[in-house]
Amino acid sequence: MRLPLIVLASALAVTGCAPDTGSPARAAERFHAALSAGQTQAACAMLAPESAEELPDPGQSCADALRELRFGPGGRVTEVSVWGEDAQVRLAGDTLFLHRFGDGWRIRAAGCTPVRDLPYDCEVED
Repeated sequence: MRLPLIVLASALAVTGCAPDTGSPARAAERFHAALSAGQTQAACAMLAPESAEELPDPGQSCADALRELRFGPGGRVTEVSVWGEDAQVRLAGDTLFLHRFGDGWRIRAAGCTPVRDLPYDCEVED
């Protein structure tokens, strides 16, 4: 299991921290891969600007704030719904909401769990 994590970390380093220009599912997978690899700075770069600004407490960096949160394990994509410029990606262990910006898909909310008769409760949201 260690070799795939090393390969994944190398892939993240090569691809950089840019938003994903492909699909919302790929963006969600990359976000969780960065979290799993401990690359919270890279994960912050994948957030929508509003989400990245709202996340940290005063005097705290986005990367430090992400380290303190509890996210589901991510896992494989189980469902993708796209409505114009917005999307919901359900992974085996998390639900994320994304928005397509000019430079690609960015995470607006992550670590989301459904709440009966209410919207999702998310660890990260704008």
